[in-house]
Amino acid sequence: MTGRRRPSPRPFPHTSAVASAAVCTAVVASLLSGCGSVLGGGSGDKEPVTVMTWAPEGTKTTNMPGMPAMAEAYARWVNSHGGIAGHPLKVLTCNERNDSAQATRCAQRAVDAGAVAVVGSYSQYGRSFMSPLEVAGIPFIGGYGASDEEFASPLSYPVNGGQAALLAGNGRQLAGDCKRVALVRPDSIQGDQMPSLLDAGLQSGSRAPAKDVKAPEDGTDYSPQVTAALKAVGADPAVYGTADAGGEATGSCVSASLGDHTDTFFDSFRRLQEQSPKVRVASVLGSVDQSTVNRTGGASGPLEGADITGWYPVAGDPRWLPMRRVINEEAFDDSRIDPADQGVQTTWIAYTVLSAVIRQLDEAGVEDITGHALQTTLDRGDRAIDTGGLTPKLRWRNDDMLAVTDYPRIVNGMVTYQVVRNGELVAAQDGFVNVTLTLERRRTDDGN
Repeated sequence: MTGRRRPSPRPFPHTSAVASAAVCTAVVASLLSGCGSVLGGGSGDKEPVTVMTWAPEGTKTTNMPGMPAMAEAYARWVNSHGGIAGHPLKVLTCNERNDSAQATRCAQRAVDAGAVAVVGSYSQYGRSFMSPLEVAGIPFIGGYGASDEEFASPLSYPVNGGQAALLAGNGRQLAGDCKRVALVRPDSIQGDQMPSLLDAGLQSGSRAPAKDVKAPEDGTDYSPQVTAALKAVGADPAVYGTADAGGEATGSCVSASLGDHTDTFFDSFRRLQEQSPKVRVASVLGSVDQSTVNRTGGASGPLEGADITGWYPVAGDPRWLPMRRVINEEAFDDSRIDPADQGVQTTWIAYTVLSAVIRQLDEAGVEDITGHALQTTLDRGDRAIDTGGLTPKLRWRNDDMLAVTDYPRIVNGMVTYQVVRNGELVAAQDGFVNVTLTLERRRTDDGN
């Protein structure tokens, strides 16, 4: 990457629960009145704004049905309150199916429908979907961060640090307690990037690189990978005894990041660890969430005590109250929408950004909301966008880009540390953790 090296942003300050609750109460009030951070005061008689949200549904690997469902709920809610600055919001959705050809078709459908942005979407196939969007001048706002192109394309405006920030953060989180770490990750192009990112975090705590254990993305039994991971971290029952007998391999840790199949891995892990000493486990949000903890046994399951790294505050934080209010009003019985899901949360933040930019255009007297107008406003970044404390304030000027090799569009290097305690995902510490320097110092496979 070229250009000068910019200083890391200052750590995002901690906001107390009381202050957060007060802020969110005010935000909810402003949302409902139509005069605050999401809605304009228009009558809804302006031209509609058409956008698209896509995500995979019904596949054998990672599925994100909550993202398009959240987008639809948001549109219903915002339109019932007069639109965004008077513009009705029309949301198109597309099933990306975890397929490169389908990702291209979704992008082309957005182009053909005259969408001015793709908002809060998930796809691993950035090469397939970004090119049609770039040709048509359609910005990609607040994608999940599952593809490299989201952090390279000049038309992409990420709201989080993607997989890179999560894994680097997880490595830093583990470095405090783990002398030996194994990473179980997909045997895929995306998975191939994971070891160096986790290792960057471990290295920041003067720990050795993790042992790399590859696994099929759509596996139904991960017993071989569990065995390999336990062996890699020295969890020898002859030395430490078995978990059933209270044996524990102190300093041995296994982190697993397998998307929707992470709970399948931990099912295998629980069965096999009974004959091995107990080791500390870890993952990242998106691979593990509260529903995963529940499915794998809650407080008595293998994830009890697990170190989990996320992008945003824990699901019970008061800063999520505005989103929960919208879900309760517009999608109370929609089982696809889990407020604790990072895909749903990312979609909410992405639409917060979209709404803020449309309001800025309206204040400037621009009534024709086009992809070019959105891109110009985002690039200029006259005002940072406030997401209600769910992220640092966001903007995408050149000076806001972090100096992260392979990920030049990252503007938010913050993560949160969480832990499973008594079967519940809770904050492991107050506030955000800045992993920008960890990412900037990461060594890539070519030694750079």
